[in-house]
Amino acid sequence: MNQPSTADADTITQEKAQALLEENEAESRLRTYPGFMGRIIAVLLVLWTGFQLYYTTLGAISAVNLRAFHCIFLLLFTFLLFPAYRREKRIRTLPSLWDMALIAVSTGSLLYLVMNYTRIAQQGGRVTSFELGIAAAALFCIFEAARRASGNLTLLALLFLAYNWFGEYLPGYLGHNGFTLKRVLITQFWGTQGVLGTGIGVSATYIFLFVLFGAFLKHSGFSKFINDFSLTLVGQTSGGPAKVAVVASALLGMINGSAIANVATTGTITIPLMKRTGYKKEFAGAVEAVASTGGQFCPPIMGAVGFVMAEFLNLSYTQVMLAAIVPALLYYVGLLVAVHLEAKRLGLSGLSRENIPDAIVVLREQGHLILPLVSLIGMMFYGFTPLYAAVLSIFVTVIASWLRKETRMTPAIILEAMVEGSKSAISVGVCCVIIGVIIGTVTLTSMGLNMGYLILSFVDNGSIYLTGLLVMIMSSILGMGVPGVAAYVIVQAVAVPVLIKAGALPIVAHLFCLIYACLSNITPPVAMSAYVAAGIAGSDQTKTGLWAVRLGLIGFLIPFFFLDNPILLIGVTPEANLSAMLWAIATALVGTASLVMGLEGWILLRASMLERLILISSAPFLLLPGMYSDVIGIGGLAGVLLYQLFQHHRASSEVSKGNID
Repeated sequence: MNQPSTADADTITQEKAQALLEENEAESRLRTYPGFMGRIIAVLLVLWTGFQLYYTTLGAISAVNLRAFHCIFLLLFTFLLFPAYRREKRIRTLPSLWDMALIAVSTGSLLYLVMNYTRIAQQGGRVTSFELGIAAAALFCIFEAARRASGNLTLLALLFLAYNWFGEYLPGYLGHNGFTLKRVLITQFWGTQGVLGTGIGVSATYIFLFVLFGAFLKHSGFSKFINDFSLTLVGQTSGGPAKVAVVASALLGMINGSAIANVATTGTITIPLMKRTGYKKEFAGAVEAVASTGGQFCPPIMGAVGFVMAEFLNLSYTQVMLAAIVPALLYYVGLLVAVHLEAKRLGLSGLSRENIPDAIVVLREQGHLILPLVSLIGMMFYGFTPLYAAVLSIFVTVIASWLRKETRMTPAIILEAMVEGSKSAISVGVCCVIIGVIIGTVTLTSMGLNMGYLILSFVDNGSIYLTGLLVMIMSSILGMGVPGVAAYVIVQAVAVPVLIKAGALPIVAHLFCLIYACLSNITPPVAMSAYVAAGIAGSDQTKTGLWAVRLGLIGFLIPFFFLDNPILLIGVTPEANLSAMLWAIATALVGTASLVMGLEGWILLRASMLERLILISSAPFLLLPGMYSDVIGIGGLAGVLLYQLFQHHRASSEVSKGNID
């Protein structure tokens, strides 16, 4: 029986990844319109891109009008491109009459809001029965669009919407006095705390621009550069392919902001490569899932979510980015150590030299593609707003691509990047619109504060760590099956006030909730990233999910160590001197390594159960800032390492003696 070739296997893997992506992300199930209708939609997508670029930078437009027009475009493209049901025929000549009716109703409702919003605001929010009908029709269209883009999030929004009326029947802190239909409709549609509130505000500005920036980077050849550069860095080391997966997925994941999409794209290359190297299929899938998930909170771009956080905190993005550096560093160092130790345990080598591109050649031929990232970071540190920095970096991407003929972006490629970028922004944009229902409900009912009172009522003496544990559970649940940015926006509305009330600094509370919202992608039972990776690897979903939790365990622990003592967050505690901060970071890195070595059960040799317990027990002491805890942690780790060195030396001596004899 003939075995499939490597090329055939790769094709099969890519097809499987696409099928999994379509199953788990609505964005990948888009309709296609060949012919004239397809060209019209492409032109509209380009026009939308131009509209966003102009009015988020140079154009003068009110925030409400920008959000309303952004919402019009989002609903238009959702009803045109997203199928009404899963088994719908994807190739169409024209949209259905139902879709056209939804487009007409949603566009008409939002245009009416644009023309009458100022008058209604001046009247103190008094609206007519007709205008209440407008609000109801618009909400219906928004829920239908959200159902197509994210069914899980729509169900959650429906529960929150129902809470406006049924919350009065709940006892204790979660109960409220109840609200009329009129009050709810005014809040959700005619106010600035509902569907046209903060959620769509960040979509109309930061999210759209940075998704577009990611599309331009992709079409410039940046993805290939990252893969080649990662190979030159770690390809020849023990377990090189897995380390390449970690580095490449981290760098690409922080740009596209979708852990699931990143798994489905980079995973088609890295997972088969890891399996061919000798890693178990469950381990290979888990590595890719964990690496892609961490990209959502990895500086300097953080999948656009960092810019959203900066907006909520009213801080510069630079402050948010600096605060996220150490948690992301510890997360990926832990993953790299785990991959290295697993390779040593299995006796795996790296890739052969002939399969590694020459570093000098890679930098000479593709190194210029890093200029857009350099310009983005440089402009933000220089004082440019993230919006201007993103727009200018898009132009820098095009200019940088022209530096070499092989990477040059032609007008056709530029248009393709604009179309792909705007398409990619639709799903998360619609999620941000429906999140407005959740935020509007939280605001109207004071749910966030009431949730805080409820949790604190169960916590003795306001313990910030027990509060953090409850918030971690809440954040993980609310983030399940929801895109990273959308998950964070939900969590910050409900969970962040709880931590702040318990005594956490605002930026600490936001970063705490962000990390757990992102980690919901690898948290069973709805570990979407892990399940997609399992599908590509051909492994058991449950086993891959458990491996992912194990490999990403440091990510679940880190937030607790900066919750009450944020010295690990750069710039958050200005009174902390530089030497103390560097020492805390260094010991945290050592503690991360100690935890991973204990979990993997391997250092130089297989570790005994006692050694593993000592290593795992030493890790919290090293992660917790403080001289006494550091001494205890270092002592435990040093004892195990010295014992391992002795055992390794004795084993080597016996082997040498045996060879001599």
